[in-house]
Amino acid sequence: MDELKTNDYLRGIVQNLPDSPGIYQYLNDEGTIIYVGKAKNLKRRVSSYFNREHEAGKTRILVSKIRDIRYIVVKTEEDALLLENNLIKKYKPRYNVLLKDDKTYPSICIQNEWFPRVFRTRKIIRNGSSYYGPYSHVPTMYALLDLIKHLFPLRTCHHNLTPESIRAGKYHVCLEYHIKNCAAPCVGKQSHDEYMQNIAQIKEILKGNTREIEQKLYQEMQKLAEELKFEEAQAVKEKYLLLENYRAKSEVVSHVLHNIDVFSIEEDTDGQSAFINYLHITNGAINQAFTFEYKKRLNESKEELLGLGIVEMRERYKSLSREIIVPFDPGIELKNVVFTVPQRGDKKTLLDLSVLNVKQYKADRLKQADKLNPEQRATRLLKEIQDTLHLDRLPIRIECFDNSNIQGADPVAGCVVFIKGKPSKKDYRKYNIKTVEGPDDYASMQEVVRRKYTRAMEEDTPLPDLLITDGGKGQMSAVQEVLDELGLDIPVAGLAKDNRHRTSELLFGNPPQVIGMKQTSPLFLLLTRIQNEVHRYAITFHREKRSKRQISSELDEIKGIGPKAKEALLKEFKSVKRIREASAEALEAVIGRAKAQIIQEYFAQAKTPEKG
Repeated sequence: MDELKTNDYLRGIVQNLPDSPGIYQYLNDEGTIIYVGKAKNLKRRVSSYFNREHEAGKTRILVSKIRDIRYIVVKTEEDALLLENNLIKKYKPRYNVLLKDDKTYPSICIQNEWFPRVFRTRKIIRNGSSYYGPYSHVPTMYALLDLIKHLFPLRTCHHNLTPESIRAGKYHVCLEYHIKNCAAPCVGKQSHDEYMQNIAQIKEILKGNTREIEQKLYQEMQKLAEELKFEEAQAVKEKYLLLENYRAKSEVVSHVLHNIDVFSIEEDTDGQSAFINYLHITNGAINQAFTFEYKKRLNESKEELLGLGIVEMRERYKSLSREIIVPFDPGIELKNVVFTVPQRGDKKTLLDLSVLNVKQYKADRLKQADKLNPEQRATRLLKEIQDTLHLDRLPIRIECFDNSNIQGADPVAGCVVFIKGKPSKKDYRKYNIKTVEGPDDYASMQEVVRRKYTRAMEEDTPLPDLLITDGGKGQMSAVQEVLDELGLDIPVAGLAKDNRHRTSELLFGNPPQVIGMKQTSPLFLLLTRIQNEVHRYAITFHREKRSKRQISSELDEIKGIGPKAKEALLKEFKSVKRIREASAEALEAVIGRAKAQIIQEYFAQAKTPEKG
């Protein structure tokens, strides 16, 4: 790939990056990961590498070697930090310095022993101990340990406490007992049951179940404040706030999970392909993520495609995981492998993360395809309309009507036409309402629809595949009545607005029913665009008509100026104000000297104040 094509390729990726937290990976021409970074906003961060010249020579060299970009979407910046840590340690990218050594973020360990100790550690030893974290914000971890220390008397010694050694009197109380940091289980002053009750509460705190502890801290803070011990109250308040903001764990790294594969699938809207995301969890961390596309050949089901993807990815990455998390049963059996469809908990959180990534990948691919082939996007949206409304054919031609008047004055209507999802302005039509008196929107709509399609039938011009009214059930019923009268079978939909005059609902059917749509979907945005366009077109025509009427009424007061002269003046000067300000020569050039003199005398008289 030459440099120009490479730059266009990378620019396309950057333009379609999501505004979400995540990690990004830069690959060289050999497909090797040369840099891993984290971002609060992926699009903004990655764009910064390509939007300016870099002073640092190393950064310039890095950018020059980038041939591809991959990314993983996560929910929070903290999750991105943790995932970045894991991937840097796994791939050891050439241009990464921070976090490249073998260090990792600390966790809190509850040791698997008779009287468990609670301490921080960077090593995970699988001996039955419980681990919580890791903590990318180390002060939060220390605040938790300090909080636990003050709430519960725990031992910190390294004695191998057993029932036998305690009964044998091998140990003596230490300073921690005398300063009330420990209840001396080593000499039998605290029972095993009491100690383990404290451990159970500590586990709840570390899991994030802190409501009772928060209440206790709040009460302590209030009591200290009442006793005017403000410094101590402030110290308790800081612990309370830290605990309130504390997160027990991240969905990106969880020591509960080990050696698990996660798969999710999302089909394309046209049903011709499917996207599959693969995550691999080792030692509680995501260290492999990949999303790919399958083109359907024989209309394979989602189950078949997911099964193919599972086999392909496990073979490619030599995965030996004995558990695979999936959104549904793929209908395949693998030796010594269990498929899990989680409904809650850590595994469900990981599945949700996989789904988030596959949906983002699908959206990115569709954006890229739309830029390369805009007509394909339009066809996809029309197919979505057809499927949503169960139409017999693709709505290639859509026509939309709207009325405009003020309390029945200057009533007009407009019809806009969209062909293949784009406005066809040569087919737009304006209508003066002729048979309706007063503000009657339904009758006005019926008149316009009757005139439009009666003429279309007489002249054998194209009829719409879908007719849309700018209004709700009443407008739809009025239009349907005229179509039945004309013997036309044209599907009718309605676009209703909320109290802020924004598109809110799509109505369809007989009787009309609300069709559910996400207001951020491309389909909803297309329909909103059609509704806004017909409203703009109709109201602009109404304003023009009202303005002409107001102008004409003033010129009508001038004796000796007939309809042709008025029309010529308005065509040349556009407004009464400009006619009033025009010179004698300018007026003469349009309507002759005699009429120009009449105009000037009229406006001169209008300026002269009446004598009292």
